[in-house]
Amino acid sequence: MTELHNHELLPGYEFRHIRYEQKPIPGVEGLHQVWIALDNEKQLNSYTTAAVKDVILALRRASTDRRAVAVVFTGVGSKAFCTGGNTAEYATYYANRPHEYLQYMRLFNDMVTSILLCDKPVICRVNGMRIGGGQEIGMACDFSVAGDHARFGQAGPVHGSAPDGGATDFLHLYVGAARAAESLVLCEPWSAHKSLRLGMINEVVPVHRTKGGELIANPTVITDRYIDERGNLAYGEWKTGAALDEGKKLAAECTVDLGELDRVVDKLVVKLTNTFPDCTRKTLESLRKKKLEHWFANMESSRSWLSLNMATEAAAGFPAFHFGDRSEREIDFALLRRRIAEGARFDDALVREVLKPSAAAGWEKAR
Repeated sequence: MTELHNHELLPGYEFRHIRYEQKPIPGVEGLHQVWIALDNEKQLNSYTTAAVKDVILALRRASTDRRAVAVVFTGVGSKAFCTGGNTAEYATYYANRPHEYLQYMRLFNDMVTSILLCDKPVICRVNGMRIGGGQEIGMACDFSVAGDHARFGQAGPVHGSAPDGGATDFLHLYVGAARAAESLVLCEPWSAHKSLRLGMINEVVPVHRTKGGELIANPTVITDRYIDERGNLAYGEWKTGAALDEGKKLAAECTVDLGELDRVVDKLVVKLTNTFPDCTRKTLESLRKKKLEHWFANMESSRSWLSLNMATEAAAGFPAFHFGDRSEREIDFALLRRRIAEGARFDDALVREVLKPSAAAGWEKAR
């Protein structure tokens, strides 16, 4: 038998910042699915610079794996798929170092491109929050299946950045320009049910298991299809008022069970197994062209702008989020706008001025 070449970039490399696993496909012998999991559960699977490098190499390994049918991209635990870049690293290292962030963004862009060029179908298993850069790498995937506890959205304009790591390139392809602007600018997260309704993901499954053992729909979300008083479909919107409080209380009494999510992933991989491999690859390549067209047109200019932004608004936004107490993770936006209108320089004095007290204290201590 001919000895086949190994086309990996680094054969034998051991991943230290993510998990890479070959998992069986139910009822199928001699083939497997590859699971790539972000492994930073304590920080909601936000990716560090080291983790981004591992993801790139993992996708390349999976892409060249002859026996792999599909890649499942997910996160460890049940709270988050990914919440984007690691804000601790952003706030303490990259803030005010635009040229360092420029190099980081080269790695991030390579990660997104690696998803879009993978020779295998890529499934995003959304096991919790998919926010910020997590939403961006999730939308680069071909399929998305989610537990109905997941939240989807951006954070950029509220926390000192722009969602130019893929969201401004991809989101409108899923939900249209008006809905995209709503999510990208206002940064109000969507429920999994709303994301399904808008066409951004493929399937949603319940994950809340009551004390009696019953799986129930997310109790904080409207899951009955009805028209609200303004004539809009309310399905998938967050509950409000007393209904939301009651839903949160019930959710807190439940355990999160991702078993049904894993069964849906297995079911999808089995379906993919029963297709011609080259026809599937070419179909996805053709479909991905729409994403790649926007991505390749914008990624370099976005990289340059995002790096320069580390010397201005990001230098205030990321420290605010990282150092601020839960209620003080945003700057005083009105004050910032007034000071800019008055001609203030964007320097440390201005950052200190617009940070909330807890964030300012933590920022000063870390300097």
